[in-house]
Amino acid sequence: MPNQVLIIEPQNELKFKIDYSGFFDMGCTTYMKLTNPTDHTVLFKIKTTAPKKYCVRPNSGFLDPKSKVDIAITPQPVNVESNEKNKHKFMVQSVIAPEGKINIDQVWKEINPKQLMDYKLKCVFETPQVKSANDSGDNAAANEVTKKRVAVADESKPAVKDVLQKSENLESDLQKATNEVIHLREEESILRHENLRLKEELLRLHQGGAGEGRPARGHSYGPEKTEHAALMAWVATAIAMALLGIIIGKFIM
Repeated sequence: MPNQVLIIEPQNELKFKIDYSGFFDMGCTTYMKLTNPTDHTVLFKIKTTAPKKYCVRPNSGFLDPKSKVDIAITPQPVNVESNEKNKHKFMVQSVIAPEGKINIDQVWKEINPKQLMDYKLKCVFETPQVKSANDSGDNAAANEVTKKRVAVADESKPAVKDVLQKSENLESDLQKATNEVIHLREEESILRHENLRLKEELLRLHQGGAGEGRPARGHSYGPEKTEHAALMAWVATAIAMALLGIIIGKFIM
């Protein structure tokens, strides 16, 4: 098996962070750099013994002469058992590409295993360090700041509740006012209909009196005209007083 022609950084191990419970520290991506120092195009593949626990991008490709590429290795949100920590490894496989136009997938299928160049790296898992007694002062200060923040948050809760309560009361009052306006409009409509009915009744009485031989056109100060005018004035006054009483009663309530 020929020696690896690619320059691989880091050379021996890839470091990953895990928390106290054994889960990978999310958002922490480890990078591997591949450099092709030769004058040939080199194909490469990245393999691992735990493919379900790492996302590798790109996990394969090619490097032109004198070029380089960064490989991003991102852990998945899974637990790392203590008995498997020493089993996690990565391997970089590479091969010099044949001359001319090639099909990369076909090259990997037909390559002679003796032409492959392998390079292995082990995984190292870093856990949070236990703070010493010298850090107790920093912890106390941090705890004090946290307490103050909690106290401020607790003090602001009643104010927020008051604002919410006032908002709810305002919405309730607005709804009541809307209902009152609707009710007044309904009563106004009823009074209008009643007014029209009274007018029709007056017109019917007027037409009935004219049919009995009374003059169709009386003097403007005749008894029929005076009686009708008085009745209309009484009806208008009654309607106006009724509307005024309803509106005043609603506002007083």
